[in-house]
Amino acid sequence: MNGADRLCDVLLANGVDVCFANPGTSEMHFVAALDRKPELRCILGLFEGVVTGAADGYARMAEKPAATLLHTGPGLANGLANIHNAKRARTPMINIVGDHATYHLQYDAPLTSDIESLARPMSHWVGRAQTAGDVRQMVEQAYLAACTTPGIATMILPGDAAWNSLEPEEVTPVRLPAPEPAASEQLLKAAAALRSGRRAALMIGGALTRGKPLEMAGRIAQTLGIDLFVQRSGRNAGGAGRVAPKPIPYRVDSAIDALKHLDVVVLCGATEPVGFFAYPGKPSTMLPPGCEIIALAEQGQDLATTITHLADELGVRPDAPVATPPLTTPNLPMPTGRLTADTVSTIIAKLLPENAIVCDEAITSGGAFHALAPGAEPHEVLPLMGGAIGIGTPLAAGAAIACPDRKVIGLQADGSAMYTIQGLWTQARENLDVVTVVYSNRAYAILQDEMKNVGVNHFGRNASRMLNLDEPALDWLSLARSFGVDAGRAETTEELARLFTGALRNRGPFLIEAVI
Repeated sequence: MNGADRLCDVLLANGVDVCFANPGTSEMHFVAALDRKPELRCILGLFEGVVTGAADGYARMAEKPAATLLHTGPGLANGLANIHNAKRARTPMINIVGDHATYHLQYDAPLTSDIESLARPMSHWVGRAQTAGDVRQMVEQAYLAACTTPGIATMILPGDAAWNSLEPEEVTPVRLPAPEPAASEQLLKAAAALRSGRRAALMIGGALTRGKPLEMAGRIAQTLGIDLFVQRSGRNAGGAGRVAPKPIPYRVDSAIDALKHLDVVVLCGATEPVGFFAYPGKPSTMLPPGCEIIALAEQGQDLATTITHLADELGVRPDAPVATPPLTTPNLPMPTGRLTADTVSTIIAKLLPENAIVCDEAITSGGAFHALAPGAEPHEVLPLMGGAIGIGTPLAAGAAIACPDRKVIGLQADGSAMYTIQGLWTQARENLDVVTVVYSNRAYAILQDEMKNVGVNHFGRNASRMLNLDEPALDWLSLARSFGVDAGRAETTEELARLFTGALRNRGPFLIEAVI
């Protein structure tokens, strides 16, 4: 029994039974301990951004944290972009970062770095085990922080804390405190505002974006005749038969227009809507001047109980009727001709299987899918949360590991896919049931739009070469097959419909390049 064994025992005792890993020399004793714990599933990623992105997708669907295993400061740094995304999604995640043995740090070896300083901006909790005897307490604190925040816990494991011996002991689960609902005074304030007769909206996020809590939010909005808006959340229910809140548009002008009529907004699991970026001559906040903002409850609180209490205070019955969109997309006419971003999205929405998980990193190309999604088969969407591109392929892998009985559809922009393309290898190695549709426009189209948003409408040679992905064009079929994923290319709607239908019928990973 050593510190690494104890670490595995504590993870397993608390239900953390999946570890996404890209280990190095400092973590070999942890790897050996994992070999002695076959009940802890280990999944290799060929790049740390795949590791952390997959842990995010897994935890969003499993509703419990996965562990990651990363090699010293540079390994952590390679995974930070998707840790940032997970932090914004409030995903529970336990990062185990190996470090040099404590007595070796003084010699400033090449991989020595300030891991705490690297971890802290992207973590809700950071801790270090100085000895093997510290390991249990540190892992338990990390688990508690990951689950109750919920969010990112990063634990640093020096080599000697992993390899030094310990006496065996019984390891019991950590008792998690029950989250608190909204305070009664905030509840009364929110209820008074919503029934005041002013132009009001309930803005939701977190756990209110699916299941019974979403239905209750819909009942409140429809009974009172107020707007229901949804903020970007890590996991969102969609499709026919489910309440369809209004999304807050990405573009500043559209968001301002959608919210301009409001006098008061109640936030429950959401934050005040702001622009994704600043633009010359445009405001940073999307709500109109003078709009009252009431923060009812935030993520980490018991949002489901809060929305029930709010309904009780407002006199909204739990069995009150709630309108939901009907199933319409299967009856849409099949598009014909050459592909566009909209026809790709239309075909996916039309053929989407029931209970699918859609991992969305389509960026500029997926707008039509989200417009059609309320009328599609019931499904769930995992979006890009923190804006750091390169999450789609590993996010889909993690979701497929958490839910092996559900089809996972990756809507993937071509430029962002190249950040973590190694995720296809993990999909192939684990034989994950993921269909990736690459919107192949051979450009960073989002950046082309952003150039126009800041007033640059004409692109010269330098700008064009930074925003286009041609010269040479990416060969998606060769890339996918080199990672062990079968693939096909579609240039027409007929070809895409055939490939997508075939991929849905079969199990295992498949990639479709949709040339638009």
